[in-house]
Amino acid sequence: MPSPAPDPATPWALLSARATADLLGDGPARWWLSGGVALDHWLGRPIRERPNTDASTTAGHLGALIEALPDRFSAWAPAGEDAVVPWADADIETDLQPIRIRDDEADAWVLQLNVEDGTDAAWLYRRDPRLQLPWDRAVLEIEGIPTGAPEVQLTWKALRPRPQDDIDKDAVLPGLSDEAQAWFERAILTVHPHSTWSIHVRSPFAPAKASWNRRKD
Repeated sequence: MPSPAPDPATPWALLSARATADLLGDGPARWWLSGGVALDHWLGRPIRERPNTDASTTAGHLGALIEALPDRFSAWAPAGEDAVVPWADADIETDLQPIRIRDDEADAWVLQLNVEDGTDAAWLYRRDPRLQLPWDRAVLEIEGIPTGAPEVQLTWKALRPRPQDDIDKDAVLPGLSDEAQAWFERAILTVHPHSTWSIHVRSPFAPAKASWNRRKD
């Protein structure tokens, strides 16, 4: 008889950026740190406590990443609310994400794999493919670890920012380059114009409002 599926509410054993890189390896399958762990790694310090560890890949690389996992780790796909099924049993024709990676020996979830869009040349924003970046701009090499660019991670958070997302934004924005800041402003005005973050960006619709991420002399 097959073992029962693990409870999605099983505690997390958070992976560091380096431990995530060790787990996913440096093979040909594309992956990168994403979400909060990407912001923390880019900044060089933890901004706040995180509930889980995120990494991203594309649909074309997901299978190879999962197949290369060490034996003690298993992959699970969502199966409705509060349920998971083994990756091998999932319907790969549907949009199954995020994929959860479990350390079976420790009986803990360790990684959440998000599936994003992209071509060979560029990353595409899954919610709106008008938003694109060459891979070397969308994914940065920081201490040898592929890391989602901070302006991209903030764009994901901009749809419906929570108070904890405001904390991330306030920690990250001062360190962005002028190019990254400008891209982020254009991005949220284009794809999330109704975001609470967008109303603070100088735009043709609010020319009198100073940008909150404009550097002050």
